Amino acid sequence: MKKLLIVLSTILLLFIPFQHVFAAETQEEKSDYLVMFDGPAKSGILKAFGVDDEDVLHSFDLLPVYHLNLTDGQANGLQNHPHIEHVESNADAKAFSQTVPWGVPHVQGTTAQDAGYTGNGVKVAILDTGIDASHEDLNVVGGYSVFDDSANNDPFYDGSGHGTHVAGTVAALDNNVGVLGVAPQSDLYAVKVLNNSGSGSYAGIAEGLEWSIQNDMDIVNMSLGGSQSSSILEAYTDLANDEGVLVVAAAGNSGNRGGNNDSVGYPAKYDSAIAVAAIDQNNNRATFSSTGPAVELSAPGVNVLSTVPGDNYDSYNGTSMAAPHVAGVAAQVWDAKPHLSNTELRELLQQTAQNLGPSHRYGHGLVQSFEAISH
Repeated sequence: MKKLLIVLSTILLLFIPFQHVFAAETQEEKSDYLVMFDGPAKSGILKAFGVDDEDVLHSFDLLPVYHLNLTDGQANGLQNHPHIEHVESNADAKAFSQTVPWGVPHVQGTTAQDAGYTGNGVKVAILDTGIDASHEDLNVVGGYSVFDDSANNDPFYDGSGHGTHVAGTVAALDNNVGVLGVAPQSDLYAVKVLNNSGSGSYAGIAEGLEWSIQNDMDIVNMSLGGSQSSSILEAYTDLANDEGVLVVAAAGNSGNRGGNNDSVGYPAKYDSAIAVAAIDQNNNRATFSSTGPAVELSAPGVNVLSTVPGDNYDSYNGTSMAAPHVAGVAAQVWDAKPHLSNTELRELLQQTAQNLGPSHRYGHGLVQSFEAISH
């Protein structure tokens, strides 16, 4: 609060010359201001500074505040008056916009959205730790948990945060809140196959795949895996693919700096799944990203901002973050080309990917949504 101690004679000296100055300023350009008195508003003070009735845009009721149209000279004069508490330019305000994580335009997700392809009506099952269905930036329309215990039997509770993060990359809403996903109008399904600590089993993954087949999912995202193969898990992955589901899986985080080992995990290593590697903003393979002949596509997986439980947001690294970019792109392309089979869609994503280098590190390259839509 501004406090001015000014003797009466000084006030008069300041007052009178300003009245003459303002008479000559009537043609000056005016701007919006908010003016607050230090007590009951006195319209006589405003008139003394040449403020006409038409310059009073609004007088407030609960505080001694006026919305005024003033010249700079009038504003400066009022600022120096002892009975004026505040003189402020009427600042512009707008709705807080959402952040677009770097990965979304990197896979041409925003370009496809601008063309009208948002994954509308495409069903995407997130086989993970569950999804926080109460998150304001997510639209979770259904789900299932493979667990019976009370701590983990709710697919819409995510004690880890991993599944919620994955879901946001696929389909965070275009709502001026938080972040934007690749396919914001796709339908998210929380299939909880990992517990709140992020652990699960191949039996749970197989059960989640079975549920996804039985409930007509279009795309399954599995940002999970293990190092051991399983004929039964492979059979379920194959069955999902045979039933028309596009199966997307994280390649794994067992890569080395040289990028020359064969370290893709399961189920990503199965022929029926798209194994997704992780790249950074410069299209370089993340050093942790698994490599090998099974790698099929690459997508952003470093410093990926997305949703986490409790209406919050955070940045994670991993091929777990790369896979949902591919799932989101697939939803956009299927929105544009619903006649494609899952096999045809997969081939299209391969054909239109941006080549980045050796296939055992990058597969066919960086997935590109609008290229696939335009192809």
